[in-house]
Amino acid sequence: MQLNIPDFSRIRVLVAGDAMLDEYWFGHADRISPEAPVPVVETRRSERRPGGAGNVACNIAALGAEVHLASAVGNDDRATVLEEKLNAAGVLCRLHRVDGARTIQKLRVLARNQQLIRLDAEETYASCAAAMEESVAQLAGEVDAVVLSDYAKGSLAAVERLIACARDHGKAVLVDPKGQDFARYAGATVLKPNEAEFAAVAGHWSDEKDFLSRGASMVQDLQFDALLVTRGKRGMTLFPRHEQPLTLPAQAREVFDVTGAGDTVIALMAAGIGCGMNLEAAASLANLGAGLVVRKIGVASVSPSELRLALHRRGAGGRGLVSADELLPLVEECRHRGERVVMTNGCFDILHAGHVSYLQEAKGLGDRLVVAVNDDDSVVRLKGSERPINPLLDRMAVLAGLAAVDWVVPFSEDTPAELIARVLPDVLVKGGDYRREKIAGGQAVLDNGGEVRILGLREGRSTSAIIDAIRGGGGGGGA
Repeated sequence: MQLNIPDFSRIRVLVAGDAMLDEYWFGHADRISPEAPVPVVETRRSERRPGGAGNVACNIAALGAEVHLASAVGNDDRATVLEEKLNAAGVLCRLHRVDGARTIQKLRVLARNQQLIRLDAEETYASCAAAMEESVAQLAGEVDAVVLSDYAKGSLAAVERLIACARDHGKAVLVDPKGQDFARYAGATVLKPNEAEFAAVAGHWSDEKDFLSRGASMVQDLQFDALLVTRGKRGMTLFPRHEQPLTLPAQAREVFDVTGAGDTVIALMAAGIGCGMNLEAAASLANLGAGLVVRKIGVASVSPSELRLALHRRGAGGRGLVSADELLPLVEECRHRGERVVMTNGCFDILHAGHVSYLQEAKGLGDRLVVAVNDDDSVVRLKGSERPINPLLDRMAVLAGLAAVDWVVPFSEDTPAELIARVLPDVLVKGGDYRREKIAGGQAVLDNGGEVRILGLREGRSTSAIIDAIRGGGGGGGA
C-alpha cells in the first residue's frame, strides 16, 4: 500500500470529551532527600499544555485541519489557561464551565526525561451531559468526522446518544474508550482501546490467534466498522468488520514518553478518514504518527511535514512520482529543514549506467534530488517520431526506483525552464558540454542565489548507442 499524506486543511473535525490541563515541571534530580527516600528535584522550568480531549484537538489542529472542541471544565483559572492554550493552537472551543467544579489537572514532574511522579486533581461533570449533547447536535452536521475522547470524567455521560447523533448525520465517529463497558459505544465507526483496556473487556488471550479471534468477535458483536487496538512495542492491530485483521508494527526506534500517544493515534485516524482514506490507510497514518510522538516528551503532536519526512526516510509515500503542484510544498519543507535541493532534467528514455552514475553524482551535490522528465509529446518534438521507446510513466517509475532520486516530476514544454523557475533549486545540474548561460532555467537559479553545475557523462553510454546496437544486433558500448 502506498501511503500519502493528504491535504488536511480541507477537512473539519469535531472532538467531544474530557479536556484537562497538563502541567510539566522539568528539573534535575541528583540527590536523595534526607527527609524520605525520594529524589530531590531542582525544578528549572514548567509548561502547561492541553490534555485529554484537548490534546486530541491540538493534534488535529497541528495537521492544519479545522477542529472544534466540546468539553466540560471547571469555572476557574485553570479553565481560562486551558482555553487560552487551545485557542493559541488553533482549536475552536465550546467549553461548558461548571460552577463550583475544578478543571481537571495532571501535574507531572520529570528529571532527565523520566517521569518521577504524577499528581492529579480530579473532577466529574456528568451534569453537563445535556449541554454536551446539544453541542454535538449543532456541530455534527458541519464536520467530516467526530471524535469522542472518553476519560470517564462525565463529559460523555450520554455517549450512546452522541454516537447516534453523529451517525444520523452520516458522519464517521471514532471513540477512545474508558472502562469495561464497551457496549456503550456500540455502532461507532472505530473504537480505539489500548491493549490493557481491550483485555479488561475481552479477557486475556492464550496466543496471537486467540487475540485476533477475540477482536474480530467484538467488532461483530458491537457493530463497529473497525476496532483498532494499540499494543505498545507490538504496534497496533486493525480489525475491519468485513476483512482480515491487520497488524502494523511499531515505528519508533527510540521511545522517550508514551504520554498522549493514544490521542495522536485517534486524531490521525479521524483526520485520515475525514480526508477519505480507507481504514487500512488511516490506521497506517496513525501508526506512523504514533512512532513520531513517542520520541517527544509529554503530550505532543506531529505536523504534516514531520509525517512526510518520516515517509521519505522509509522510502515510501514521501518520495517518488509527483506533479509540479505536489513538488513545490515538498521542496519548501526541505528548505525549512536546511536541506539543499538539487535538480536536473532529461528524457531518460532507456535508463543506462551513464544515467545512474550521473544521477548519483548529482545527488552528491545536495540532500534531495529532483528529476524533471520530458513528457512523450515533448520527446517526439526533440528526438523524432520514433521516440520515446518507453512511455512517460514507465520512464518516471524506473527513475523513482533509484536510491539517488527523491522526486520525479514531468513537464510538457520543450524545456523545463518554467518548472525550474517555480522550483528554484539550490543547484541546477546538467550533463554534457553545455555552457552555463545556455542551460534552460539556469539564469533563474543564478538570480535566486543558486548554482548551475555541469557534470561529465560516461563515454560510450547513451540511449542512442543502445538503440543503434539493438537495431544492428551488436553488443555496442551503450548496451
